Amino acid sequence: MNTIKSTFVTDITLTSPVLFLIFNRPETTQQVFSAIRKAKPPRLYVAADGPRSDYPNEDEKCEHSRKIAKNVDWDCEVKTLFRDQNLGCRLAVSQAIYWFFEQEPEGIILEDDCLPSQSFFWFCQEMLEYFRNDKAVGVICGFYSNELEYKPSASFFFSRYLRVWGWAGWRRSNEGYDSNINLLIEKQNTWKKDIFSRTDIFLKRYWQDMFEEVGSGKIDTWDIQLQYLLWQKKQQVIVSSKNLVQNIGWTQGAHTLTKDHNHELATSEINFPLTGPEMRERDTRADQVIEKISYQITIFSFLKKLLRKMIR
Repeated sequence: MNTIKSTFVTDITLTSPVLFLIFNRPETTQQVFSAIRKAKPPRLYVAADGPRSDYPNEDEKCEHSRKIAKNVDWDCEVKTLFRDQNLGCRLAVSQAIYWFFEQEPEGIILEDDCLPSQSFFWFCQEMLEYFRNDKAVGVICGFYSNELEYKPSASFFFSRYLRVWGWAGWRRSNEGYDSNINLLIEKQNTWKKDIFSRTDIFLKRYWQDMFEEVGSGKIDTWDIQLQYLLWQKKQQVIVSSKNLVQNIGWTQGAHTLTKDHNHELATSEINFPLTGPEMRERDTRADQVIEKISYQITIFSFLKKLLRKMIR
């Protein structure tokens, strides 16, 4: 059941454009589109990967999803990037983001399984405006899955971790991006000493394994490359202290069917006016909770993974 804990009312017009990334799930596409429709962005960009040839009836699901996303009945300019062939997650999403930022200096990005609360749009808009000229900030995220474990006192916190289930950014966020993570690493491979301390052994191992799996093609994704790029450019991530986005897509379609702690979390509406943290520095406690709960980076998970490798 999708749950929003409170209501949100504003008389401020949404002026930020939205990129809506869709694929083959008309049901979730409809839910997310309904949230976008309620927010009424002035410009809507819709990008869709093509159907996979070895999946029966996927072309019909893709077409249905596209029709839903084009059903705009408010004053809005709509642009589409619809693929005939399937590119896969890595290329389809990364190229769509590039296409979006070619035409817009900043904006909000939602995938077809990321259901936002209404205040998510205005949270992103205010953060985009406030940090517009601050090149130390790379991305704004509305997904925070650890509110029960730790809730910062301000409306948002600074993090080193990218959470892409409902986010916003500027053209600068994507500058230098390459979907081939091996090329990014070749340019600058100092992330271990730049980001982590000498004692962060398990964190280094986790991300080293992640980068290798993405680089080898074992994991078909686009966001790990953006995470690496943010570290490469030493940019911070702004994360809402309340969870403003719910992932509703683990049960069907798309590129993954994996359910974990991050799915099916209720969303809240954030209170305005927004308040910022007292210090302009990373919230280490929030990041530690993300590492432990969301990424499950612990000594036990490390030993478990090591044991699996030994058995193989």
